[in-house]
Amino acid sequence: MSSLPGPAALVHEWFTPRSVGGAELVVRELDQLLGQPQLHALVDGESRRPGSWLAGRPIQTSFIQALPWGVSHVQQYLPLLPLAIEQLDLGAYPLVVSSSHLVAKGVLTSPDQLHVSYVHTPVRYAWDQMHAYLAQSALARTPLGPLIRLQLHQLRQWDLASSQRPDQLVANSRFTAARIRRYWGRRAEVVHPPVAVERFRWDQPRDDTYLCLCRLVPYKRVDLVIEAFNRTGLPLLVVGDGPERQRLQALAGPNVTLLGRQDAAVVNGLLERCRAYVFAGLEDFGIAPVEAMAAGAPVIGFGGGGLLDTVRCLSQGLAQPTGLLFPEQSAASLVAALEHFHQGQLWRQLPPERQRAWAGRFSGSLFRQRFAAVLERAWHDHGLGRAQRSQALAWDGAPG
Repeated sequence: MSSLPGPAALVHEWFTPRSVGGAELVVRELDQLLGQPQLHALVDGESRRPGSWLAGRPIQTSFIQALPWGVSHVQQYLPLLPLAIEQLDLGAYPLVVSSSHLVAKGVLTSPDQLHVSYVHTPVRYAWDQMHAYLAQSALARTPLGPLIRLQLHQLRQWDLASSQRPDQLVANSRFTAARIRRYWGRRAEVVHPPVAVERFRWDQPRDDTYLCLCRLVPYKRVDLVIEAFNRTGLPLLVVGDGPERQRLQALAGPNVTLLGRQDAAVVNGLLERCRAYVFAGLEDFGIAPVEAMAAGAPVIGFGGGGLLDTVRCLSQGLAQPTGLLFPEQSAASLVAALEHFHQGQLWRQLPPERQRAWAGRFSGSLFRQRFAAVLERAWHDHGLGRAQRSQALAWDGAPG
Protein backbone atom coordinates (compact mmCIF):
# COMPACT_ATOMS: atom_id res chain seq x y z
CA MET A 1 0.00 0.00 0.00
CA SER A 2 3.03 2.28 0.08
CA SER A 3 2.33 3.64 -3.42
CA LEU A 4 -1.09 4.98 -2.44
CA PRO A 5 -1.50 8.61 -1.42
CA GLY A 6 -2.47 9.95 1.94
CA PRO A 7 -4.54 11.09 3.63
CA ALA A 8 -7.44 8.82 2.72
CA ALA A 9 -11.15 9.08 3.54
CA LEU A 10 -13.39 6.11 4.34
CA VAL A 11 -17.14 6.62 3.94
CA HIS A 12 -19.83 4.38 5.41
CA GLU A 13 -23.58 4.92 5.62
CA TRP A 14 -23.87 4.94 9.41
CA PHE A 15 -22.18 3.83 12.61
CA THR A 16 -24.79 2.82 15.19
CA PRO A 17 -25.04 0.03 17.79
CA ARG A 18 -28.33 -0.99 16.10
CA SER A 19 -26.53 -1.92 12.89
CA VAL A 20 -23.64 -4.35 13.26
CA GLY A 21 -23.21 -6.89 10.48
CA GLY A 22 -21.21 -7.85 7.44
CA ALA A 23 -20.90 -4.28 6.16
CA GLU A 24 -19.35 -3.21 9.45
CA LEU A 25 -16.82 -6.07 9.22
CA VAL A 26 -15.80 -4.73 5.83
CA VAL A 27 -15.34 -1.22 7.23
CA ARG A 28 -13.14 -2.50 10.06
CA GLU A 29 -10.89 -4.31 7.59
CA LEU A 30 -10.75 -1.29 5.27
CA ASP A 31 -9.91 0.91 8.25
CA GLN A 32 -6.98 -1.35 9.07
CA LEU A 33 -5.87 -1.56 5.44
CA LEU A 34 -5.91 2.22 4.99
CA GLY A 35 -4.15 2.91 8.30
CA GLN A 36 -7.02 4.56 10.19
CA PRO A 37 -8.23 7.02 7.53
CA GLN A 38 -10.59 9.90 8.24
CA LEU A 39 -14.05 8.36 8.73
CA HIS A 40 -17.22 9.90 7.30
CA ALA A 41 -20.82 8.77 7.78
CA LEU A 42 -24.37 10.06 7.78
CA VAL A 43 -24.54 9.55 11.55
CA ASP A 44 -22.23 8.35 14.33
CA GLY A 45 -23.47 6.63 17.46
CA GLU A 46 -20.31 4.67 18.14
CA SER A 47 -17.35 6.99 18.76
CA ARG A 48 -18.66 8.01 22.19
CA ARG A 49 -19.77 4.53 23.21
CA PRO A 50 -17.31 2.86 25.65
CA GLY A 51 -16.09 -0.47 24.35
CA SER A 52 -16.77 0.31 20.70
CA TRP A 53 -13.92 -0.23 18.25
CA LEU A 54 -14.57 3.37 17.19
CA ALA A 55 -14.36 4.84 20.71
CA GLY A 56 -12.53 8.17 20.55
CA ARG A 57 -12.25 8.22 16.75
CA PRO A 58 -13.17 11.51 15.04
CA ILE A 59 -16.00 10.85 12.57
CA GLN A 60 -17.33 13.51 10.21
CA THR A 61 -21.13 13.30 9.98
CA SER A 62 -24.00 14.87 8.02
CA PHE A 63 -26.87 17.09 9.14
CA ILE A 64 -28.90 13.93 9.88
CA GLN A 65 -26.84 13.63 13.08
CA ALA A 66 -28.64 16.66 14.56
CA LEU A 67 -32.19 15.66 13.58
CA PRO A 68 -34.54 14.06 16.13
CA TRP A 69 -33.74 10.34 16.47
CA GLY A 70 -31.35 10.75 13.55
CA VAL A 71 -28.67 8.52 15.08
CA SER A 72 -30.96 5.76 16.35
CA HIS A 73 -33.40 5.71 13.42
CA VAL A 74 -31.45 7.13 10.50
CA GLN A 75 -33.50 5.20 7.91
CA GLN A 76 -36.64 7.12 8.79
CA TYR A 77 -35.02 10.02 6.91
CA LEU A 78 -34.61 7.98 3.70
CA PRO A 79 -35.79 10.77 1.35
CA LEU A 80 -33.08 13.06 2.79
CA LEU A 81 -30.18 10.61 2.73
CA PRO A 82 -29.04 11.24 -0.88
CA LEU A 83 -28.89 14.98 -0.15
CA ALA A 84 -27.13 14.37 3.17
CA ILE A 85 -24.37 12.17 1.75
CA GLU A 86 -23.62 14.81 -0.90
CA GLN A 87 -22.93 17.40 1.82
CA LEU A 88 -19.88 15.54 3.15
CA ASP A 89 -16.76 17.51 2.19
CA LEU A 90 -14.07 15.14 0.91
CA GLY A 91 -12.03 17.63 -1.09
CA ALA A 92 -8.88 17.21 1.03
CA TYR A 93 -8.45 13.48 0.30
CA PRO A 94 -6.71 12.17 -2.84
CA LEU A 95 -8.15 8.70 -2.12
CA VAL A 96 -11.79 8.06 -1.13
CA VAL A 97 -13.06 4.57 -0.34
CA SER A 98 -16.76 4.05 0.30
CA SER A 99 -18.58 1.07 1.78
CA SER A 100 -22.05 1.31 0.26
CA HIS A 101 -25.37 -0.48 0.51
CA LEU A 102 -27.53 2.61 0.11
CA VAL A 103 -26.03 6.07 -0.51
CA ALA A 104 -22.33 6.09 0.45
CA LYS A 105 -21.21 5.64 -3.15
CA GLY A 106 -22.89 8.96 -3.97
CA VAL A 107 -20.35 11.24 -2.26
CA LEU A 108 -19.02 14.02 -4.49
CA THR A 109 -15.39 13.94 -5.62
CA SER A 110 -13.30 15.74 -8.24
CA PRO A 111 -11.53 14.27 -11.29
CA ASP A 112 -8.23 14.49 -9.40
CA GLN A 113 -9.50 12.24 -6.61
CA LEU A 114 -9.73 8.46 -6.84
CA HIS A 115 -13.01 7.04 -5.51
CA VAL A 116 -13.28 3.25 -5.09
CA SER A 117 -16.62 1.99 -3.82
CA TYR A 118 -17.17 -1.42 -2.22
CA VAL A 119 -20.81 -2.26 -3.01
CA HIS A 120 -22.68 -4.63 -0.71
CA THR A 121 -25.81 -4.35 -2.85
CA PRO A 122 -27.69 -1.95 -5.09
CA VAL A 123 -30.65 -0.73 -3.01
CA ARG A 124 -32.84 -3.84 -2.83
CA TYR A 125 -36.15 -2.12 -2.11
CA ALA A 126 -35.67 0.35 -4.97
CA TRP A 127 -34.97 -2.33 -7.59
CA ASP A 128 -35.77 -6.06 -7.71
CA GLN A 129 -37.17 -6.29 -4.17
CA MET A 130 -39.49 -3.28 -4.52
CA HIS A 131 -42.72 -5.23 -5.00
CA ALA A 132 -41.93 -7.59 -2.11
CA TYR A 133 -41.11 -4.58 0.08
CA LEU A 134 -44.37 -2.83 -0.81
CA ALA A 135 -46.38 -6.00 -0.22
CA GLN A 136 -44.96 -6.26 3.32
CA SER A 137 -45.30 -2.55 4.13
CA ALA A 138 -48.44 -1.62 6.06
CA LEU A 139 -47.77 2.04 5.31
CA ALA A 140 -47.77 1.34 1.57
CA ARG A 141 -51.36 0.10 1.86
CA THR A 142 -52.55 3.40 3.33
CA PRO A 143 -53.35 6.60 1.39
CA LEU A 144 -49.61 7.33 1.62
CA GLY A 145 -48.91 4.40 -0.72
CA PRO A 146 -48.56 6.51 -3.91
CA LEU A 147 -46.14 8.86 -2.12
CA ILE A 148 -43.98 5.91 -1.02
CA ARG A 149 -43.90 4.61 -4.60
CA LEU A 150 -42.90 8.07 -5.84
CA GLN A 151 -40.09 8.23 -3.29
CA LEU A 152 -38.80 4.82 -4.40
CA HIS A 153 -38.95 5.99 -8.02
CA GLN A 154 -36.90 9.07 -7.14
CA LEU A 155 -34.45 6.96 -5.12
CA ARG A 156 -34.04 4.65 -8.12
CA GLN A 157 -33.20 7.63 -10.35
CA TRP A 158 -30.65 9.00 -7.86
CA ASP A 159 -29.19 5.52 -7.31
CA LEU A 160 -28.50 5.13 -11.01
CA ALA A 161 -27.08 8.64 -11.37
CA SER A 162 -24.82 8.32 -8.31
CA SER A 163 -23.57 4.89 -9.41
CA GLN A 164 -21.60 6.64 -12.15
CA ARG A 165 -19.57 8.72 -9.66
CA PRO A 166 -17.03 6.19 -8.32
CA ASP A 167 -13.99 5.51 -10.51
CA GLN A 168 -13.98 1.82 -9.56
CA LEU A 169 -16.75 -0.43 -8.26
CA VAL A 170 -16.04 -3.56 -6.23
CA ALA A 171 -18.82 -6.09 -5.59
CA ASN A 172 -19.08 -8.55 -2.71
CA SER A 173 -20.18 -11.44 -4.97
CA ARG A 174 -20.80 -12.40 -8.58
CA PHE A 175 -24.52 -12.00 -7.89
CA THR A 176 -24.05 -8.40 -6.76
CA ALA A 177 -21.82 -7.74 -9.78
CA ALA A 178 -24.62 -9.02 -12.03
CA ARG A 179 -27.13 -6.72 -10.33
CA ILE A 180 -24.72 -3.80 -10.79
CA ARG A 181 -24.53 -4.58 -14.51
CA ARG A 182 -28.32 -4.85 -14.75
CA TYR A 183 -29.27 -1.69 -12.85
CA TRP A 184 -26.25 0.58 -13.24
CA GLY A 185 -24.74 -0.62 -16.52
CA ARG A 186 -21.26 -0.85 -15.00
CA ARG A 187 -18.65 -3.54 -14.46
CA ALA A 188 -17.55 -4.38 -10.92
CA GLU A 189 -14.62 -6.46 -9.76
CA VAL A 190 -15.54 -9.13 -7.20
CA VAL A 191 -13.80 -9.25 -3.81
CA HIS A 192 -15.60 -11.40 -1.28
CA PRO A 193 -16.11 -9.74 2.12
CA PRO A 194 -14.21 -10.78 5.25
CA VAL A 195 -15.59 -13.35 7.68
CA ALA A 196 -14.25 -13.80 11.22
CA VAL A 197 -13.50 -17.49 10.72
CA GLU A 198 -11.11 -17.54 13.68
CA ARG A 199 -14.08 -17.08 16.06
CA PHE A 200 -15.11 -20.72 15.68
CA ARG A 201 -13.91 -24.20 16.54
CA TRP A 202 -14.65 -26.86 13.96
CA ASP A 203 -13.64 -29.96 15.98
CA GLN A 204 -16.55 -30.14 18.47
CA PRO A 205 -18.93 -33.16 18.76
CA ARG A 206 -22.01 -32.62 16.62
CA ASP A 207 -25.65 -33.35 17.51
CA ASP A 208 -28.73 -34.04 15.35
CA THR A 209 -30.18 -30.53 15.42
CA TYR A 210 -30.40 -28.32 12.36
CA LEU A 211 -29.87 -24.57 12.69
CA CYS A 212 -31.29 -21.49 10.96
CA LEU A 213 -29.59 -18.25 12.02
CA CYS A 214 -30.58 -14.88 10.54
CA ARG A 215 -32.67 -11.76 11.03
CA LEU A 216 -36.35 -12.62 10.93
CA VAL A 217 -37.34 -10.45 7.99
CA PRO A 218 -39.41 -11.52 4.96
CA TYR A 219 -36.68 -11.86 2.33
CA LYS A 220 -34.74 -14.36 4.47
CA ARG A 221 -37.64 -16.83 3.86
CA VAL A 222 -37.46 -18.46 7.27
CA ASP A 223 -41.12 -19.36 6.69
CA LEU A 224 -40.00 -21.83 4.01
CA VAL A 225 -37.47 -23.36 6.40
CA ILE A 226 -40.08 -23.84 9.14
CA GLU A 227 -42.62 -25.28 6.72
CA ALA A 228 -40.05 -27.76 5.39
CA PHE A 229 -39.09 -28.90 8.89
CA ASN A 230 -42.74 -29.18 9.88
CA ARG A 231 -43.10 -31.67 7.01
CA THR A 232 -39.96 -33.68 7.75
CA GLY A 233 -40.20 -33.67 11.55
CA LEU A 234 -36.46 -33.05 11.87
CA PRO A 235 -35.37 -30.90 14.85
CA LEU A 236 -34.75 -27.24 14.01
CA LEU A 237 -33.49 -24.31 16.07
CA VAL A 238 -34.14 -20.80 14.74
CA VAL A 239 -31.93 -18.03 16.13
CA GLY A 240 -32.66 -14.38 15.45
CA ASP A 241 -35.23 -11.67 15.94
CA GLY A 242 -37.20 -9.30 13.77
CA PRO A 243 -40.66 -8.28 12.59
CA GLU A 244 -41.46 -11.80 11.34
CA ARG A 245 -40.97 -13.50 14.71
CA GLN A 246 -44.61 -13.63 15.83
CA ARG A 247 -45.79 -14.98 12.49
CA LEU A 248 -43.01 -17.56 12.37
CA GLN A 249 -43.76 -18.67 15.93
CA ALA A 250 -47.35 -19.37 14.87
CA LEU A 251 -46.10 -21.47 11.93
CA ALA A 252 -43.66 -23.57 13.97
CA GLY A 253 -44.48 -27.19 14.74
CA PRO A 254 -43.39 -29.02 17.92
CA ASN A 255 -40.01 -29.93 16.39
CA VAL A 256 -39.15 -26.27 15.69
CA THR A 257 -37.86 -23.97 18.46
CA LEU A 258 -37.43 -20.21 18.05
CA LEU A 259 -34.72 -19.02 20.44
CA GLY A 260 -34.81 -15.31 19.59
CA ARG A 261 -31.66 -13.22 19.67
CA GLN A 262 -28.67 -14.90 21.36
CA ASP A 263 -25.24 -13.61 22.34
CA ALA A 264 -22.11 -14.49 20.38
CA ALA A 265 -20.99 -17.29 22.70
CA VAL A 266 -24.32 -19.11 22.35
CA VAL A 267 -24.38 -18.63 18.58
CA ASN A 268 -20.83 -19.95 18.26
CA GLY A 269 -21.71 -23.03 20.27
CA LEU A 270 -24.81 -23.77 18.20
CA LEU A 271 -22.89 -23.45 14.92
CA GLU A 272 -20.10 -25.67 16.24
CA ARG A 273 -22.51 -28.47 17.25
CA CYS A 274 -25.37 -28.43 14.71
CA ARG A 275 -25.87 -31.16 12.10
CA ALA A 276 -26.15 -28.54 9.33
CA TYR A 277 -26.94 -24.87 8.77
CA VAL A 278 -30.12 -24.25 6.72
CA PHE A 279 -30.95 -21.12 4.74
CA ALA A 280 -33.66 -20.40 2.15
CA GLY A 281 -33.13 -16.71 1.40
CA LEU A 282 -31.60 -15.02 -1.62
CA GLU A 283 -28.51 -13.23 -0.31
CA ASP A 284 -26.15 -10.83 -2.03
CA PHE A 285 -23.31 -12.67 -0.27
CA GLY A 286 -24.33 -14.25 3.04
CA ILE A 287 -21.98 -14.09 6.02
CA ALA A 288 -23.76 -16.69 8.18
CA PRO A 289 -23.29 -19.66 5.79
CA VAL A 290 -19.53 -18.99 5.73
CA GLU A 291 -19.51 -18.71 9.54
CA ALA A 292 -21.28 -22.08 9.69
CA MET A 293 -18.61 -23.66 7.51
CA ALA A 294 -15.91 -22.04 9.66
CA ALA A 295 -17.54 -23.85 12.59
CA GLY A 296 -17.42 -27.15 10.71
CA ALA A 297 -21.10 -27.31 9.72
CA PRO A 298 -22.24 -28.15 6.19
CA VAL A 299 -24.74 -25.79 4.56
CA ILE A 300 -28.12 -26.69 3.08
CA GLY A 301 -29.13 -23.57 1.17
CA PHE A 302 -31.05 -22.14 -1.74
CA GLY A 303 -28.88 -22.34 -4.85
CA GLY A 304 -28.97 -18.70 -5.85
CA GLY A 305 -27.34 -15.37 -5.07
CA GLY A 306 -24.14 -15.22 -3.08
CA LEU A 307 -24.33 -18.85 -1.95
CA LEU A 308 -23.20 -19.84 -5.44
CA ASP A 309 -19.87 -18.20 -4.54
CA THR A 310 -19.56 -19.65 -1.05
CA VAL A 311 -21.06 -23.17 -0.99
CA ARG A 312 -19.70 -26.03 -3.11
CA CYS A 313 -22.64 -28.34 -3.79
CA LEU A 314 -22.15 -32.06 -3.14
CA SER A 315 -24.65 -33.14 -5.81
CA GLN A 316 -22.85 -31.19 -8.55
CA GLY A 317 -19.77 -33.40 -8.37
CA LEU A 318 -17.45 -30.57 -7.36
CA ALA A 319 -14.14 -31.27 -5.66
CA GLN A 320 -14.08 -30.45 -1.95
CA PRO A 321 -17.89 -30.04 -1.53
CA THR A 322 -19.14 -28.13 1.51
CA GLY A 323 -22.92 -28.49 1.39
CA LEU A 324 -26.09 -29.10 -0.56
CA LEU A 325 -27.94 -26.49 -2.65
CA PHE A 326 -31.63 -26.89 -3.52
CA PRO A 327 -32.75 -25.47 -6.87
CA GLU A 328 -36.09 -23.76 -6.13
CA GLN A 329 -36.99 -21.24 -3.42
CA SER A 330 -39.85 -23.39 -2.13
CA ALA A 331 -40.62 -25.61 0.85
CA ALA A 332 -40.97 -28.65 -1.42
CA SER A 333 -37.49 -28.15 -2.87
CA LEU A 334 -36.00 -27.78 0.61
CA VAL A 335 -37.88 -30.87 1.87
CA ALA A 336 -36.35 -32.92 -0.94
CA ALA A 337 -32.87 -31.66 -0.03
CA LEU A 338 -33.39 -32.36 3.69
CA GLU A 339 -34.63 -35.89 3.05
CA HIS A 340 -31.72 -36.58 0.70
CA PHE A 341 -29.25 -35.19 3.25
CA HIS A 342 -30.76 -36.99 6.27
CA GLN A 343 -31.55 -40.36 4.73
CA GLY A 344 -28.21 -40.56 2.95
CA GLN A 345 -26.31 -39.29 6.01
CA LEU A 346 -24.52 -36.94 3.65
CA TRP A 347 -22.75 -35.17 6.51
CA ARG A 348 -20.34 -38.11 6.47
CA GLN A 349 -19.20 -36.89 3.05
CA LEU A 350 -18.81 -33.32 4.33
CA PRO A 351 -16.25 -33.53 7.17
CA PRO A 352 -15.87 -30.50 9.48
CA GLU A 353 -12.20 -30.00 8.68
CA ARG A 354 -13.08 -29.50 5.00
CA GLN A 355 -15.71 -26.89 5.88
CA ARG A 356 -13.16 -24.97 7.94
CA ALA A 357 -10.48 -25.14 5.27
CA TRP A 358 -12.86 -23.76 2.64
CA ALA A 359 -14.11 -21.00 4.95
CA GLY A 360 -10.51 -19.87 5.40
CA ARG A 361 -10.67 -18.47 1.85
CA PHE A 362 -12.88 -15.68 3.22
CA SER A 363 -10.61 -14.52 6.05
CA GLY A 364 -9.95 -10.87 6.86
CA SER A 365 -6.30 -11.08 5.87
CA LEU A 366 -7.16 -12.40 2.39
CA PHE A 367 -9.79 -9.69 1.99
CA ARG A 368 -7.23 -7.00 2.77
CA GLN A 369 -4.75 -8.56 0.37
CA ARG A 370 -7.28 -8.69 -2.49
CA PHE A 371 -8.68 -5.23 -1.89
CA ALA A 372 -5.17 -3.76 -1.67
CA ALA A 373 -4.44 -5.18 -5.12
CA VAL A 374 -7.59 -3.49 -6.47
CA LEU A 375 -6.55 -0.15 -4.95
CA GLU A 376 -3.03 -0.40 -6.35
CA ARG A 377 -4.31 -1.05 -9.88
CA ALA A 378 -6.95 1.66 -9.61
CA TRP A 379 -4.41 4.23 -8.40
CA HIS A 380 -2.03 3.30 -11.20
CA ASP A 381 -4.79 3.72 -13.81
CA HIS A 382 -5.91 6.95 -12.16
CA GLY A 383 -2.37 8.32 -12.42
CA LEU A 384 -2.29 7.52 -16.14
CA GLY A 385 -5.62 9.30 -16.57
CA ARG A 386 -4.35 12.40 -14.76
CA ALA A 387 -1.25 12.46 -16.94
CA GLN A 388 -3.40 12.27 -20.10
CA ARG A 389 -5.64 15.08 -18.87
CA SER A 390 -2.61 17.24 -18.09
CA GLN A 391 -1.18 16.58 -21.54
CA ALA A 392 -4.51 17.47 -23.17
CA LEU A 393 -4.66 20.74 -21.22
CA ALA A 394 -1.11 21.57 -22.28
CA TRP A 395 -1.99 21.06 -25.94
CA ASP A 396 -5.15 23.17 -25.55
CA GLY A 397 -3.05 26.00 -24.12
CA ALA A 398 -0.31 25.83 -26.74
CA PRO A 399 -0.05 28.77 -29.19
CA GLY A 400 -1.60 28.13 -32.59
